[in-house]
Amino acid sequence: MSMIPELRVLWRPLLAMAGVIVLSNVLVQFVINDWLTWGAFTYPLIFLVTDLTNRAVGPSAARRVVAVGFVVAVVVSLWLAPWRIAVASGAAFLVSQGLDIAVFNRLRQASWWKAPLIGSLLASVIDTAIFFYIAFAGSEFDWLALGAGDLAIKWLMAVVLLAPYRAMLPRLQAWVPTAR
Repeated sequence: MSMIPELRVLWRPLLAMAGVIVLSNVLVQFVINDWLTWGAFTYPLIFLVTDLTNRAVGPSAARRVVAVGFVVAVVVSLWLAPWRIAVASGAAFLVSQGLDIAVFNRLRQASWWKAPLIGSLLASVIDTAIFFYIAFAGSEFDWLALGAGDLAIKWLMAVVLLAPYRAMLPRLQAWVPTAR
């Protein structure tokens, strides 16, 4: 599939992916308390975007959405967030999204909720560890406490986001229409 038709087909998940990453990179800079940032509430939406794309058109398209979303988000994040957060976000994002796609595919045929939930839970652990270490280790923030709090919210959000995932299943044609 050439890039132009692919962009026409995947524009919704591409836009959603880039938007969520940029928003999360800004919000992670705002600490709620000693163990939580606002980014924990928005970042899990990337797993929803990846999982819907994966379910609709498969792992190759999901990887393309991750790659393009990553490039757009890092470029914009470098403008809106400190370089350390942009680099941490990029590294954590690529590794965790790869894991999410792999786990989702392995569980694709299981009950509708297993692939997105288990993929998101496992990928959140890796994402959180990589991100908070790179972004905050050696800073004035207690990155272990922030990471633990964010991980707890990401796990909660993984459960909460099963509802919109389930609601979107019969509407995946609208999310990612087939190329004409």
